Amino acid sequence: MSDAYILGIESSCDETSAAVVRSGEQVISNVVLSQFTTHKPYGGVVPELASREHLRNIVPVVRAALEQAGRSYESVDAIAVTQGPGLAGALLVGLSFAKAVCFALDKPLIAVNHLEGHIHAVLLEQRQNGNHELEFPVLALVVSGGHTHLYLAEQRDNSWTYQNVGHTRDDAAGEAFDKVAKLLGLGYPGGPIIDRLAKFGDPTAVKFSTPQIKHRDRRDTGPLNNDRPHFDFSYSGIKTAVLRHVELNNLQAQIEARRKELVRIAKPTIDDYKRVCDQPTLDLIASFRRAVVHDLVTKTLQAAEEFQVATLVVSGGVAANSELRETFEHEGAEAGLKVYFPSRPLSTDNAAMIAAAAYPKFLSKDFAPMDISAEAGMVLR
Repeated sequence: MSDAYILGIESSCDETSAAVVRSGEQVISNVVLSQFTTHKPYGGVVPELASREHLRNIVPVVRAALEQAGRSYESVDAIAVTQGPGLAGALLVGLSFAKAVCFALDKPLIAVNHLEGHIHAVLLEQRQNGNHELEFPVLALVVSGGHTHLYLAEQRDNSWTYQNVGHTRDDAAGEAFDKVAKLLGLGYPGGPIIDRLAKFGDPTAVKFSTPQIKHRDRRDTGPLNNDRPHFDFSYSGIKTAVLRHVELNNLQAQIEARRKELVRIAKPTIDDYKRVCDQPTLDLIASFRRAVVHDLVTKTLQAAEEFQVATLVVSGGVAANSELRETFEHEGAEAGLKVYFPSRPLSTDNAAMIAAAAYPKFLSKDFAPMDISAEAGMVLR
C-alpha cells in the first residue's frame, strides 16, 4: 500500500498541537503550543481559559504543522482528532475544526481516544527505530496529570483492543505531583519541578505508607469477581500525608515566603528553586517522589506478573519522570520484561501520537461520522 499522510489534531487539555505522520511510523512534523504561561498564575488548568487559547491557536498551529511537513490540506489522506477524554470545551475546538476541514475537502475523519494516543506514542517511536514487532501480551501504563490506567493491549490485524486492569480511584499520579508542588509553594506545573529538585534530597527521610486498596471500586458496574486481583491506584492519601507533615512541622510560613519569592522571578531556574528550599524540604520532595514511583512500579509489575505479559509500555506525561524511568528499566529487566518509553517530547500531549493511533483505523476504514461530538469521559476499550 502507498504511504498515507495523516494530519493529527490534539486539544484535550492545555496544549494545542498538530502533526503530520507518515503511515503511522514517521513524524514529518509535530507542532505543540503550550498554555503554560496562561495557567501558571492559577496553579492549574482553567478549562474556560484553555478553550479560549485553543480557539486562538488552532489555525496557526495546524498551518505551521502543514508548512513544516511540506503538505497542504488537500494533500493529506485523512484528518485525525482527539475525541476524548479531556476538557469538553477544549475537545470541541479541535473536533469542530477537524470536522469543518473534512466536510469542506471531503477527507476521512478519524476519531481517536487520547489514552490510546499515549500508547501509540511509544509504538510510533519503536517503528521509527525499526522495531515493527512487539512481543505480546502487552501491558500499558498510561500515567499523566489526568490519568493513571493499566491496560492489557492486543492487536488483531489492523485493530487494537484494550482491557482496563487498573486505574486510580481518586487523584492521578501527575495530579498528585502538581498538587503537592502547589502545596509546597513551588508553582505549576509541579511534576517537572519536583523531579528536578528530588535529586538533591534524601528519599528515605520521610516515611510514606503505600496505599492498600482492598475493596471494590464503587464505580465498577461490571460483574462482581472477587478472585480478580486489584491493581488500582490511589494518591489522595499521600497528598494528605504531605499536608499533615507540613502542619506538624509548622512549615506554612516558610512555604508562603517561598511562594512570594518565586513569583518575583519570571523564569525560575533550578538554582532559584534550590535556594528557596532548605534541606528538610528537599528531603520531603524526594521522599514523596520515591513513594509515588514505588507504588506505580510495584503495582504495574504485579499486574505484569499476574497476566504474564512480555512487553511493558509506559507513557503519558509522568513517563518523563527520571526516577520512574530508571526504576522501571532496572526492575523490568530483573523481571525479564521489555520496557518501552516514549521520548520526553512525545511523553506529554502531542498530535503525532494522535495521528499514529489513527493509522490502523485508516487501514481498516474506521472513519467517524460528521455528527460525532466530544466525550469528556471517553473510555478506552
